Order: sequence, then C-alpha cells, then structure tokens
Amino acid sequence: MTSRYHEVYAAGKADPETFWAEAARDIDWIKPWDKVFDAEAGVYGRWFAGAECNTCFNALDRHVACGRADQLALIYDSAMRGTVRKFTYAEMKREVVALASVLKNQGVQKGDRVIIYMPMVPEAVFSMLACARLGAIHSVVFGGFAARELATRIDDATPKLIISASCGLEPGRTVAYKPLLDGAIGMAHHKVGRCLILQRDQQRCDLVEGRDLDFADQVARERAAGANVDCVPVKATDPLYVLYTSGTTGQPKGVVRDNGGHMVALKWSMENEFGIKPGEVFWAASDVGWVVGHSYIVYAPLLHGCTTVLFEGKPVGTPDAGTFWRVIAEHGVVALFTAPTAFRAIKGQDPLGSFVPKYDLKKFRTLFLAGERADPPTLEWAERMLGVPVIDHWWQTETGHPITQNPVGLGRLPVKHGSPGVPMPGFDVQVLDDAGHPVVRGTLGNVVLKLPLPPGCLPTLWNADQRFRDAYLAEFPGYYKTADAGLVDGDGYLFIMARTDDIINVAGHRLSTGGMEEVLAEHQNVAECAVIGIADAMKGQVPCGFVVLNAGVNRDAVEVEREIVALVRDRIGAVAALKTVVVIKRLPKTRSGKILRATMQKIADREPWTMPATIDDPAILDEIAAALAGRGIGGEGAVVSR
Repeated sequence: MTSRYHEVYAAGKADPETFWAEAARDIDWIKPWDKVFDAEAGVYGRWFAGAECNTCFNALDRHVACGRADQLALIYDSAMRGTVRKFTYAEMKREVVALASVLKNQGVQKGDRVIIYMPMVPEAVFSMLACARLGAIHSVVFGGFAARELATRIDDATPKLIISASCGLEPGRTVAYKPLLDGAIGMAHHKVGRCLILQRDQQRCDLVEGRDLDFADQVARERAAGANVDCVPVKATDPLYVLYTSGTTGQPKGVVRDNGGHMVALKWSMENEFGIKPGEVFWAASDVGWVVGHSYIVYAPLLHGCTTVLFEGKPVGTPDAGTFWRVIAEHGVVALFTAPTAFRAIKGQDPLGSFVPKYDLKKFRTLFLAGERADPPTLEWAERMLGVPVIDHWWQTETGHPITQNPVGLGRLPVKHGSPGVPMPGFDVQVLDDAGHPVVRGTLGNVVLKLPLPPGCLPTLWNADQRFRDAYLAEFPGYYKTADAGLVDGDGYLFIMARTDDIINVAGHRLSTGGMEEVLAEHQNVAECAVIGIADAMKGQVPCGFVVLNAGVNRDAVEVEREIVALVRDRIGAVAALKTVVVIKRLPKTRSGKILRATMQKIADREPWTMPATIDDPAILDEIAAALAGRGIGGEGAVVSR
C-alpha cells in the first residue's frame, strides 16, 4: 500500500490540537476537555485539560459492554513453569474488580500511591488496572530489584500499600522477593502499613502479622462476595502511574504519566504505527517493570481491544532458542515487539535459524525492535530467518510511545538498516550542536524534541518540577533533551548512534561507539558486541571492543580480534583508532537486556563504580575486569561499591 505517512505527519504538525482531538474520539470520556492543549498549565503545557476519564474503564469495561466480553484479553505463558493461563475480557474485569475491592477495603483512594513489586504473572497486570480503576497511582518496581533500590522508591512515592509476591523465577534459580521487600521496608523512612503478598508454589514465604495479607485469599473473598467497584473518574491530567528511571545523581527519577493523553497516544499508535487491528494477538516480550511493559503489554493492547501476551521466560534457555517461535505459533501472534538484545542472543545460540522451520508462523507478519540500537547484521539475520518485515523504532521511558518508527499502519516506508525510522506525529525531531544550533543534515549532534511534547509523554517528574526542567529542558531552551546522539539524513530518517555520553573524542574527532559496533557485528563469528571509550594520555580516548562469539565457533581468539581490527579500519578508517578487541564469554547486561557500557568504561578507566541495581549477573563484571587486566587495562586501583 502507498504510505500515508507524510500526509498524516504534516497534518499533525500543522494543527496538532485538531489532530489529537480527532484521535481522542477513540477514547470514552466521562467529561470532555475544556482545552485540547493548555499551554499555560504545568511545566510546558498539558493535554486535554479539564477532561475526566478512567483508564481501566477504557481498557476493560467498555470492551465487555460492547461485544468483546468473551474475547481473550490476556494470555499468560510461563516458560519457567510450562503453564499457560488465559483470561477473557469479562474474566479479567472480574479479577480486577475483586482486587480493586481489596485495595479499597485497605483504604486506597484516588491519588494514593501503590507500589507493585511483582514477577511476570497475571496478578501484576490486574494490580495495575485495579489501581487505575480506583484512581490510585501505581508505581511498578522491577521484580528482584535490590532492597536499597526499592527503599528509595518507597521513600519517593510514599505508597499506602505494596503489592508483591513470594518469589520470581529466573532460568536456573528462584529469586526470593520477600526478604528483599522486608529489607526495603526496614530501610525506608516512609513506613508502609499494609502489603498484599502473592504466594507462589515455587517458594512460599512467611507473612508479617499485622502488615501482610495473602493476595489470593483476599481476592477470593471479594470475588465470592460479588464485590463491585465502579471506575473512579479522574482528571485527564491526573497521574496514572509513576515509573522510576535511573538518575545521574543516584536518586531515581519518577517519570509521571497522565491518564488522558496516555490513552489517546497509545490507542492511536496500535493501528497507525504498529498496524494491529482490534481482536488480534500482540506480544511485547518485555517486563511489566519497564516502560515497554506498561505501554505495550498492558495498556495499548487492551485500550485497542487486542489480546496481549504476558511471557515469563527468556529468549534462550527456556528451554532453547526456539521459545519465541513456539509462543508465536501456539497463540497466533501477529506481531512481536522485543529488544535487539533478545535477537542477538537467539542468533548467538542458533546462527542458522534451525528452530524457525519447526513452528507454524503463518499468522506472524511483523517484528518490531526497540530498547537498544538494532545493528544491521542482527536485523538482516532476523529478516532472512523469519521472512517478515523487521521494524526498528526508537523511544524512551519518558515519552511512553515511539518517537520514530516506520509506520506499518500508515503504510510502510522504505527500510533503512541502522535507522529507527522517521518522526511520528507530534514529535518534531531536530539535531543541534553543543551550543544549541541546528547542524547540517547528515551531521552527528544532540537529538532533541521541539516543545511541546505530544500527548502521552511525561509532563514532569514526580514532585520534582525543577529537576525535570534542569534534567531535560534547561540545556536546549525550547527543546526536550533526549541525551541521545545521532543524525537525520536527507530523507528525514533518524539514525541514533549512541547516548551522548557514548560519543568518544579520539584526538579531537567525535566518534560514535554505535557506528563501530555496527562494524564489529558484521564479522561472521560475532554474536554480540560492545564498544567503549577508554582514557588515553595521548588521544584523550581510544575505543575498546568486546565481542561474544557465536555458539560453536572454535577459532583462535587472537585471529578473530585481528580480523575485527582490520574490518573497522576498512569500514571507518584509521581515525577510529580501534586497536584493542577482547573476546569474552558474555556481556554484562541489565535484566531488560541493556548492555552496561558505562560500568565497563569505569572498570577500564579505574574509576569508582557502583554495582548496577538492575544487573542480570554481577559475576560478569569480574569477568570483564579480568579480561581487561589480561590486556593491561584497568585492574587494580578501581574502587568498587557493591
């Protein structure tokens, strides 16, 4: 089909209020807005000022009332347990209403905060929606976060109640949540009066008398009593949730998401950007603790009347590199949204794609990648193996939905490998130099978004307007700073090359580590890679590459390293100054799959570093330090805070 993108984007840019008012017709409002956009409200303006609504009503109740009661709303597939549970819209509403009644009985009201510290189980989704039903503000904390990290979020959000579970399941281990929760509550200055604990059979826990309640018992009691809790009207500008993201000072930043603009933006994105029709099965292989889980496991698919998949497992090891294809085939998934890291892991374990033909993927039509840069070799591998369009796109926790995309629903544009597409309606993407001046097309610089941001983006940080201004708006007046570096080409496609702190200065040349990673990933033996800049007395910084080889590669590491150095010299030139490549067994990552480049750089430069709270396996950093020490880099002298 011919793409309508340019026409639609131009309309949104020329008259954003009319554009978003039209999109808002797909949402059920209790009271219409006084202004589509109030430029005088909040830090940079607020969308749908004066309107009243309820997000849970739009995600569940209206579908039950309008013919989707018996359609599947949620498929829970646990590769960890080998079980599947399914819930229709009517069944899901019953669960949410019963849980909302439990929360209401414990005194939770509109505007109260509830922290949700849960594994990937249906009850986590029910908890989010039950809060939304009551007008309470949920704050989901990634399950298994260290006690100190959870404590800082308790103190910042000051919740009335915490919903948690006895344990989470990871390949090869069970993570006890209750000791972490108890430790966090003990550390926090804000004292939580009540906790709801979901007991999982894999590891049950003791409940603290007078504070902890059994989740299942409480919900069953309300369900049996026929409890009914109506949706509470809230302002469109009231917070739906607070989601914490790491702060440079060590104090987490609470990203605020409102109710009205959030619903409008997500509902619009499902069909126009992702090309998904109501009733179809959509799968975002993320975690509810991250923004992707909030936006595209829970809210967007349900607002759109889709069936959403909640997956508890990993792309490899649960049990093999074919688990994604099994889930797609068994549940009739039409589109998968996951991180490039997941596909690099699959490619590393199954470079020939031998698991793909074992499953019936005839309903599957699009793969979406986001979360990290999608290096062209991985993207091309996925295209070859799956035979479907592979769409890279780019956004942030703060924006809540894609900034750039190749809009499948509006008609796909030509794919440019290495680019996450073109700006979506509402986003005016520009590239500025460090002084705030526009750069020539094709020139690397600071990627910024012209204010105001569209509906669905953060209006501020939780109880921290000034911190929001300082962190995002002050450096480039009139713009939101993404802290990403990139360029826009002559066709308007964005290329994100790195975080701005991943741009390295080699003898006066600003070079992108992301561009070098693309070249490393081209080598036929490389499954995953990362490039960091390390301090150099002569050149300021020099790049250092880390590579993980494909499964089954038994070549001499020195030979592979020599070939990669030559490849970079050929593709980028001597200016790249890449002379050190280290073959390692695995890269240090967060549990969401992001490579911990900044920590690796601190180890290499012998700078003080702190164990990242979200790290998947702390032992990997010791492996990195040992590998660097073997090359005379880093090693003794680093000050470590674990």
